[in-house]
Amino acid sequence: MEGQARAPAAGTVLNALATGRGSAFAIDEYTTATVELSTEREDVTGEVAGAPDADTRLVERCVEYVIDAHGGAVGMPAVSGGTVRTESEVPMASGLKSSSAAANATVLATLDALDATERMTREDMARLGVMAARDVGVTITGAFDDASASMLGGVTVTDNESDDLLARAEVDWDVLVWTPGAVVLGGRGRGPLPADCAYGPSRRGPALDGDYQRAMTVNGLAFCAALGFDTEPIVEGLSQVEGVSLSGTGPSFTAVGDRQALEQVREYWDERPGKTLLTTTQTEGTQTQ
Repeated sequence: MEGQARAPAAGTVLNALATGRGSAFAIDEYTTATVELSTEREDVTGEVAGAPDADTRLVERCVEYVIDAHGGAVGMPAVSGGTVRTESEVPMASGLKSSSAAANATVLATLDALDATERMTREDMARLGVMAARDVGVTITGAFDDASASMLGGVTVTDNESDDLLARAEVDWDVLVWTPGAVVLGGRGRGPLPADCAYGPSRRGPALDGDYQRAMTVNGLAFCAALGFDTEPIVEGLSQVEGVSLSGTGPSFTAVGDRQALEQVREYWDERPGKTLLTTTQTEGTQTQ
């Protein structure tokens, strides 16, 4: 029994660290998971292509959770173990939601192997990956904003304390990503988290009003200050577009807008150590292969 799925990476509109509410958008770069299940083995093992020492606990736990819930769906004896292998276009630990993409791809690939993709809603698939991430300790915000954007596509706004989807919209943006190289701009210190910068006292704010690009920029400036990152990449981006932010807790930055304007921003960011990528938003979410 084998299944395969791929999940898009994502960029940040609002970081959920401050308020418990977050927002993210899917981008056209992917992590693919291939799952093979067995009725004969009792364990689940994982592998990351090109990274033999990578931590595979998250994807292994995702497979285990799906087996626990649906491993009897293919008859007797029940599925009891298997393997999962992930391959990714998304750099790990870069702020581009690689963990959420890996979890989503693994959950859907496991359901695909069990021929059980209709047994869970897409939102619940994302919640299962979030539960696994919390269980193995790879998220500090709850990650439902990142997971929902990757699973559903488009832009999502979520309450990460209750795992509720508050809003979703399909957007057609070009996206520029800059991931620093060996030189780290900041992130070593940590100031007060910007509790009201994105939502205001009402906790509604621009994201829930659909003003995603303004929310993104406010978030970026505030979290650069809170986490000790240089705001100059945001200032450079704002000379051409309205939406620029630190993605997650960094170190990557993202900018969204018109492609021609982003090409100009790319010239600025190409002067910095690291890599730039010009891509687009993605609206289909996680898909079987």
